[in-house]
Amino acid sequence: MFGDRMLRQETLKPKSVGATLSRFSRYFRPYWFGLILVALLMAVNAYTQVIGPILIGQAVDCFLAPAAFGSDGDSGRGLQLPASNELQTESDSQANCWWAPEVALGQPVRADLLRGMLNITLVITGYYLIGSVTGGLMFFSMSWTGHNVLRVLRVRLFSHLHRLSLGFYSRNETGDLMSRITNDSDTIQQVVSFALVQVLSSALLILWIIWQMLVLNWAYALISLSVVPLMVLATVWFSNQARKAFRVTRQSIGEVNAELEEGISGVREVQAFSREETNIEQFRQSNALNRDANVKAVAYTSALAPALEALGFLGIAVVVGVGGVLLLRGQTLAGSAISLGLIVTFLGYAQRFNMPISQISVMWTNIQSAIAGVERIFELMDEVPDVQEKFGSPPMHAIRGTVTLDNVEAEYVPGEPVLKRINLTAQPGETVAIVGPTGAGKTTIINLLPRFWDVTGGAVRIDGVDVRDVQIYSLREQIGIVLQDTYLFSSSVMDNIRFSRADASDEEVIAAAKLAQAHDFIERLPEGYETVLGERGSGLSQGQRQLLAIARAALADPRILILDEATSSVDTRTEQKIQAALNDLLIGRTSFVIAHRLSTIRNADQVLVLRDGEIIERGTHESLLAQQGFYYELYMNQFRRQEDLPIQPNGSSPPGPVGVRSGFAA
Repeated sequence: MFGDRMLRQETLKPKSVGATLSRFSRYFRPYWFGLILVALLMAVNAYTQVIGPILIGQAVDCFLAPAAFGSDGDSGRGLQLPASNELQTESDSQANCWWAPEVALGQPVRADLLRGMLNITLVITGYYLIGSVTGGLMFFSMSWTGHNVLRVLRVRLFSHLHRLSLGFYSRNETGDLMSRITNDSDTIQQVVSFALVQVLSSALLILWIIWQMLVLNWAYALISLSVVPLMVLATVWFSNQARKAFRVTRQSIGEVNAELEEGISGVREVQAFSREETNIEQFRQSNALNRDANVKAVAYTSALAPALEALGFLGIAVVVGVGGVLLLRGQTLAGSAISLGLIVTFLGYAQRFNMPISQISVMWTNIQSAIAGVERIFELMDEVPDVQEKFGSPPMHAIRGTVTLDNVEAEYVPGEPVLKRINLTAQPGETVAIVGPTGAGKTTIINLLPRFWDVTGGAVRIDGVDVRDVQIYSLREQIGIVLQDTYLFSSSVMDNIRFSRADASDEEVIAAAKLAQAHDFIERLPEGYETVLGERGSGLSQGQRQLLAIARAALADPRILILDEATSSVDTRTEQKIQAALNDLLIGRTSFVIAHRLSTIRNADQVLVLRDGEIIERGTHESLLAQQGFYYELYMNQFRRQEDLPIQPNGSSPPGPVGVRSGFAA
């Protein structure tokens, strides 16, 4: 299946995580102050978590088991340890109990112990409150920074999509592109808002805990951390597998969105041809691919947490087992005695060590998914437009209207020419009609004028200037286009017409609508020109949409006008109105018309007949009929049946009713 092949290709592509993260980090530079604040809060938060176990260990050694330091007090004051544990000197106990030396060095009474326990409890509570506040501020600051970065990334991606050529959109599905802006961006949002700061703070906490354990007793620390390499190996392996799986999920959700977009947009055709069950089955298969990909990704995610948890329990067992044996035997390690407080401290560190490891493992899979999303977004942003503007190109001067195609060749697929050696010249004010069978290259010719595509040979010149040598925007703003498939936006009628010239006044919009014979039907709409249209102009007939498109082109007041079967979707009466409007609109403008109506061909100054990408005949309507060539055959096979009018002896046709359909294919 095509979808399966795409998924495999997407997964097997080599990706550079380092390069992706480095590129993504550049978007954070404008918000460096937010990152600095996050870093400061992260350091304070990590310190509060590191100091906690130390204070708890001191509470055990100084208050719960003061005999560990050689005190002769009442045995009821704490746990009595073996005499060999008195190896710790008075100076050592003072170092461990620096905040309450009078308790550690004297002969404390029960009241002293209670007072000291209360003090240290308050200190520990204060540190944890500070940790909670700084943690909340840290996540808020990171969320603020991340959402700003994501906003910039989305805007740049959307801007880049508008710069890509039409050829890109013919090769990519709209649903997949939307998925990159929405779903892939959502995965990034989740990471920059929470997961990223969680992973970084956890990593900092792990490093700080390791350092503190080494400071307290490096030998005991190395023993306690013996399971860490296993945790690292498990995390790396599961993360790599999860990343591959999440790349598949990102691609598969794009396939689902593409199927969904096509199914909704084409619902009329689906119902008309009773294709509901087939489309549902295709959508079911796309969903199944997405389900399988997510299940596989979740499988790795779910397996990692229990594996790390088991290793974490093993680490706790090592801390308690080794420390307990040394304590009971009164043995030293690395020249230092093992106290009960030290064991409690290391036990607290082991628990805190396992927690960030688990958090990293869980959040890291989310980060892997986000990295896959970032890669897909950057892949899209790295797409190079097929049509590119030369550096330093000047703007196009005010067009007069002379259009020349000089030995033009064009192709969409290398080695498969669509146009071959096309030569024509249109003078200002002339109308050029282009006819021919389907696939002859008619639409390709008109796409070359505004540089929707570029020639592969020859040149397209307007007023003697090669269109490749000027700024694209300045060229296109002087060319008006009316397509057969009219696109209207979900906004008011006024705004849809004004789309071609944003600074036009309401009076100018109404004048353009009157010119296009659209004013009367607009006035009959519920709110007139302020009526908000549905998606793609739903609620209007095809003819009404076409009239609005013509009004939009008229408002732009272009010097070159392109009509791609602009009247093919309207009835005869509406076409009469449109033709009357076009007669006024075409005055003084160079016009290229892909014609489906005889009236347009009759009035054209030139008629170009295309077949297999070549101009095989050219002339006026009457002269081409007189030649009795390919155009004559098309006319006899299509026009003649619809007109049912005799051909005059000179080969010309009598004036027929305006609006008779020709049947020439697009």
